[in-house]
Amino acid sequence: MSYRSSAGTLAFAAALIVALGGAQAADDAKYPNWKGQWDPINPRLGGQAIKFDPTKAWGPAQQAPLTPEYQKVHEESMADQAKGGLGNYPTARCLPSGMPRLMALPGEEYVITPETTYILIGHDIRRIFTDGRDWRDWPKDPQPTYEGYAIGKWIDEDGDGRYDVLEVETRGPFKGPRAYDATGLPLAFDNESTFRERFHLDKNDPNLLHDEITVFDHALTRPWSVDKTFRRNPNPRPNWSLTSCTEGNNQIVIGTENYFLSGDGLLMPAKKDQAPPDLRYFKQTRK
Repeated sequence: MSYRSSAGTLAFAAALIVALGGAQAADDAKYPNWKGQWDPINPRLGGQAIKFDPTKAWGPAQQAPLTPEYQKVHEESMADQAKGGLGNYPTARCLPSGMPRLMALPGEEYVITPETTYILIGHDIRRIFTDGRDWRDWPKDPQPTYEGYAIGKWIDEDGDGRYDVLEVETRGPFKGPRAYDATGLPLAFDNESTFRERFHLDKNDPNLLHDEITVFDHALTRPWSVDKTFRRNPNPRPNWSLTSCTEGNNQIVIGTENYFLSGDGLLMPAKKDQAPPDLRYFKQTRK
């Protein structure tokens, strides 16, 4: 009798596993195939590839609708860089890219579950919650992050029973400063940006992914929208980068000043006539 009871339990457990597997397969059938490695289509156009609007060159050629105040921030950033400084470009110090710059980085991977969609980008992780929560459910005092907090909604636009669009809203508070590109094209220093995105595969090419993204930010005179596109790597086993920005970084920031670490490990000025750092806490060698 005991044997028959155990056998029945094992049979029930096996049936449950099969049922759960079938449910998982049914869930998989509802979501689009975004598997693989995705690289942004970012032609250099005479400058660095990483930029917000991939159809335009970086820096002033982006034609960002900046307010006069932040236009001045951008001009001062480029002037400081021309003298050897970092300007308004914190990523040069190996700080995280933050939104929206990280959506221009290579080697993205999308992991889709019913509750959360994860975007893995190097050492950055975006979590997009798709479990039905809304902003009323959000903590009243969330901790600032570089990626922000994101809530998404899957949409079946063509009514075929399979989702084809992911709509996402990402809010702060963000950590900053953040910049769109290496010239220091700025976001507002209040770090109160909002981003709205529509992710979907191209209707004519299933290996082309669109991220239609709009920025709402106090550094802008109006919302700024672009269509970022990504190409799926045809290699089913691509190389996933394991490098870190901190490896070999030679930019050393002390206080508010940036210095350069030479090949022989000595601190060098980054600008002409730059004063050395304050050495008051070090024992001075008498001449």
